[in-house]
Amino acid sequence: MGHTQFFINGKWVDPIQGRQHEVIDPATETVIDRISLGGELDVASAVAAARKAFDTWSRVPHEERIGLLRRLIEIYEARLEEMASAITAEMGAPRTFSLKAQAAAGLSQMKVFLAEFERFEFEHVLGPQAPDDQIIREPIGVCGLITPWNWPMNQVSLKAPPAMTVGCTVVLKPSEMAPLSSMLFAEFVEQAGYPAGVFNLVNGDGAITGEALTRHPDIDMISFTGSARTGAAISRAAADTFKRVTLELGGKSPNIIFDDLDVAAAAARGARGCFSNTGQSCDAPTRMLVHRSSYETAIEAARLVAQEVQPGDPALEGGHIGPLSSRAQFDRVQAFVENAISEGARLIAGGPGRPEQFKSGYFVRPTVFADVTNDMQVAREEVFGPVLVIMPFDDEDEAVRIANDTPYGLSSYIQTGDLERARRVARKIRAGMVRINGAFRGPGSPFGGYRHSGLGREGGRWGIEEFLEIKAVAGWSNPAT
Repeated sequence: MGHTQFFINGKWVDPIQGRQHEVIDPATETVIDRISLGGELDVASAVAAARKAFDTWSRVPHEERIGLLRRLIEIYEARLEEMASAITAEMGAPRTFSLKAQAAAGLSQMKVFLAEFERFEFEHVLGPQAPDDQIIREPIGVCGLITPWNWPMNQVSLKAPPAMTVGCTVVLKPSEMAPLSSMLFAEFVEQAGYPAGVFNLVNGDGAITGEALTRHPDIDMISFTGSARTGAAISRAAADTFKRVTLELGGKSPNIIFDDLDVAAAAARGARGCFSNTGQSCDAPTRMLVHRSSYETAIEAARLVAQEVQPGDPALEGGHIGPLSSRAQFDRVQAFVENAISEGARLIAGGPGRPEQFKSGYFVRPTVFADVTNDMQVAREEVFGPVLVIMPFDDEDEAVRIANDTPYGLSSYIQTGDLERARRVARKIRAGMVRINGAFRGPGSPFGGYRHSGLGREGGRWGIEEFLEIKAVAGWSNPAT
């Protein structure tokens, strides 16, 4: 109890304007820790440390920075179970999922970055048409990183390690609902031996701490993961100082199931994907679109999955799901479920309220709705809970039209026995990612979306390039005459 300090300029320091905040275990609704929420002066102190460190850190040889990343990976891997325990405590991911997916995701992202850095070209000749033109990629500067609670280490690892390894310095503000994993990550950075000021952490809320970070004139870039509404506010706040802004926002991803394959198996796979992480993933396949001829088959398959995938104690091993992350998220999901019923959606499984076996905790019922139309709130807005909606379509064109009738464009899923059709539909879908017939995205594949789902890409070489400026130098090998 009492992680009230911030990590600034290589030291754990007391806050200047600290406000106490309780960290709640979502499975028990009890206080498990207390942190401080920083103010404008705390942000200013962290930014000043990062700005001072940048001049030296940006000139450190690439090989030395890559060596520190390699050391950070070794420490993270050795303390993986500690990280999993922190994530389970702060946001309720069940222990097995926390270890094998949540904590492991951060480790995996860093290993991909390490492989990319070992072959990344920071300088090269423009091309044979311009042998005297040198293209140089340089770190953008001081980066403000704002990360969410739903995949805390995945998102920190997509931002801080690539930014630091290209030569940027960073100030991290994790979600105040899930700060413990990020504070543990700060310990890893300290143990790895990064110079003072390269990595700084200030806990806080969005309204005060996040706002101060976004508006600070010495921040060169903001990398944010969270809601579309907050992403829009960050873009406005950053505009006055012309910061680069990258945004990984929400999604309402379609899962199109045609009738030329095992529909029950495809629908079951889609339902499990929707309920994974208790539905708290921005790329979850939450809108299932099924050819009308197989509509009831898919509904029944999803119903069976909802009965099978039940919430359980996150402290226990197993394949169950955990609670939602907070009281606010619990209330939000309940409101969506009740509104869908009032709008006329057919309730297939789940529904409002906690599962009967839980008298406390933010546990919800995995819920399936059928006969949903694309103008209903539950079909248009991101629920961020284990709530699946199912809609019928009559032909390929209608499926594509419904899939694209959304303000989002993060991920999409296509299930069909016709590979040519899968490729054709994949090209028509307005989304940053497409998965065909259950295929997993490869390590280092770019993560991000269109429209309200954000700006920029994370992961692999794309996630490295986000933190770099491009400088074109003419006359590189042209001596004076």
